[in-house]
This record gives sequence, structure tokens and C-alpha cells, in this order.
Amino acid sequence: MHPRRRRGGMNPGRSPPAFFLLIFVLSLPFLLFAATPLPGPLNLPVSAFMLVCPALAAAILVRREEGAGGVRRLFARVLDYKKIRPVWYLPIILLMPAIMLLSYGVMLLFGLPLPADPFVPYLLIPVFVPLFFIAAAFEEAGWMGYAADPLQERWSALVTALILGVVWAEWHSIPWLLLNTPAWAAGQALSTVALRVVIVWLYNNTNGSVFAATLFHGMMNVAEFSFPNLGSHYDPVVTGGIAAAVAVAVVFLWGPETLARFRHGRLRGPCCRLS
Repeated sequence: MHPRRRRGGMNPGRSPPAFFLLIFVLSLPFLLFAATPLPGPLNLPVSAFMLVCPALAAAILVRREEGAGGVRRLFARVLDYKKIRPVWYLPIILLMPAIMLLSYGVMLLFGLPLPADPFVPYLLIPVFVPLFFIAAAFEEAGWMGYAADPLQERWSALVTALILGVVWAEWHSIPWLLLNTPAWAAGQALSTVALRVVIVWLYNNTNGSVFAATLFHGMMNVAEFSFPNLGSHYDPVVTGGIAAAVAVAVVFLWGPETLARFRHGRLRGPCCRLS
């Protein structure tokens, strides 16, 4: 059976375009102060609080479409860890740290700027993991919990991932450009789109687990802030190139239609969420 569902069959009333528009509208107050830094060692800007907007947009739309029960079901999906087969925790948890470690090696090899006295905040990682999981939950409740399934009912998994990735990157583009160089922003955009392909791949191979998407998203931030000296020399151009290579490998091995039909093995169980 084809893993995608007929348009409107599984998620009646859901509108990804309305969701995308509402996210941008809700983000406007944060963008007005996008370059204002927040206190604390992470040096985050006020625009970091935009992370609440995808969940808020999804909740507003689901409340209108499905009532209060729909909102409860939406947020309950953030903890749907029982859908995940244990083997998938390996890429969910380890893939992003591996990408960042490889990025560091490439930067070292090519003599790119790195801290003279590199420091990895190992003692902070147990704090980062739950902190960034909670932050990622606000985003993934919207991106994957609300928008991914209706998009996959109409488009392939790869097209869905690219749509979500491009919107995700555009949503971040103003803070990126205000706080960094155009080259940095371009590299971060490439990384963002590529990693959304990875997230959809994980989602489709974990029976539509929003928990899987959230945990991987959280590990993206954990890995970035664990880069030497709290990410002070993180180079998204390098990381974006590596993430793009990973995304291409995923598409080649699992196929663009579902990102869940491994070319060298049989399909095991349903590859997409049957909500």
C-alpha cells in the first residue's frame, strides 16, 4: 500500500499554508527586537523566543479545527516515544554530534578559525539536553505535529521536507542576517533545509513520532552549543555542506517518495504515521 494518504483523508481541515502564515505573523513582535541580546552565557538574541510560535500557531488552528481535544492530542505527540524502535535512537541521538565532530575535523584540517584554547562544556551537556528538548518541542509540535502529515498526503516525503526546510530557514533568516554575515546565514540555511530532510526521514521511520523529531532537533542545539567554547567558532558553511551530504545519502538510500524504503532491505512495518 502506498504510504502516503489521499489529500484530506487523514487530516481534514488542516492547512499548512495557514500554519506558515500564522507563524510569521506571531513572530513579528520578536523580530522587532531580533538583534537585542539576552543575558546569560549562551548570548542568545530576543528572537530566540520565536521558538514558541510554531506550537502556538498549531494550537490555534487545531483548536479551531478539532476543538480542545485536538490540542491535547497535538501536544501529547511530543512524548510519543513508544513508537520508536530502539535502533533508531542511534541516529536520533548520535548523528548530530557526529556531524559537528566531523565539522571540527574539517575546520582543523583546512586551517579555519578555531579557538586557541578549545573548551567543551561537558558538565553542561546534562543541562542542555532537557533544556533544548523543551525548546525543540515548541517547534516540532508545529512543524511535524501539525504540518508534516497533510503535506505528505499530497507530496512526497522529500518535497515535504524541502517545503518545511525552506519555510523553517526563511523564518530564521532575519535574525541570522542581522547577527551574522551573509555567508554565515547562507550556510545556516543550507544546514537547516538539509537537517529537515533528516528529521522527516527519522519521523517516517519511527511511525510518525514527533518525539523522535523533537529529540533530534534538541540534539542539533546540544551539539552546536557543545562545539568548542559554546559554539563561538561554529561555521555553518562547513556544517551545512556535511549536513547536505548526509541528506543526499538518506534520500539515495531510503528513496525520495517516503524516505522510508531502504534500498538494501525490505520495508518493515508502516513507514508513515497513520493518524
